[in-house]
Amino acid sequence: MQKVVFITGASSGIGKAIGEYLHHKNFIVFGTSRNPSKVENSLFPLVQLDVRDSNSIASAAAEVIEKAGRIDVLINNAGVGITGPLEEIPSEEIRNNFETNLFGPIEVMKKVLPQMRTQKSGLIINITSIAGYMGLPYRSVYSSSKGALELITEALRMEVKSFGIHITNVAPGDFATNIAAGRYHAPVLKGSAYEVTYGATLNEMNTHVDSGSNPNEMAEAIYKIINTSNPKIHYKVGAFMQKFSIVLKRILPDKVYEKMLMNHYKL
Repeated sequence: MQKVVFITGASSGIGKAIGEYLHHKNFIVFGTSRNPSKVENSLFPLVQLDVRDSNSIASAAAEVIEKAGRIDVLINNAGVGITGPLEEIPSEEIRNNFETNLFGPIEVMKKVLPQMRTQKSGLIINITSIAGYMGLPYRSVYSSSKGALELITEALRMEVKSFGIHITNVAPGDFATNIAAGRYHAPVLKGSAYEVTYGATLNEMNTHVDSGSNPNEMAEAIYKIINTSNPKIHYKVGAFMQKFSIVLKRILPDKVYEKMLMNHYKL
């Protein structure tokens, strides 16, 4: 039986790459977009969904269940980046980031879990970030929203395991997508105490994304996880040094690791 896959944020970037890859592997794929009518030549149907709107989430999940009869795999991929000195990021932008990166995925899971319980099976894959494993300078809000989703996943796995539902995290490093274009950048303010260091860090972050890995690597990793009978709690996908940074954080004293990060960012 063909598995039905529901992917949030599938009109571009990693979500689109995953959707196209699974489409070619003969899965029934439904993606989401805030504005499906603006997306041309999608290989799979796109449902309107804004993860900041609970009514939109409920409507999208119901539409997929009505059309396909089930949801075998949910891939919580929709998310946005945000950068800036914490002191200078507007509070409304911080709230918007958590609405998109944390509360949105939680709400999507809430709407899909009843169907998976009825089926007595299902897999939820939450796309987080390697940045969610550590507090990174000028990425405090992004790191914390993705880190919180990692912990939500750890807890929820135990709550739903008896229903035959598996949940896992996949943390990508830097991939060559348009995330930098959609990211909220706190402006580099002339005369700010953070002007020089934040300006340099922002340029470096954008360079890392532009030279990042091919999103198809994520698609291949997701495909392997879907075909795994008992997925792990955490997966990391990306460049070796990005993944190794998580290992270093685990084994190094806190202040040594902090010093390493500060040297890297020239702080």
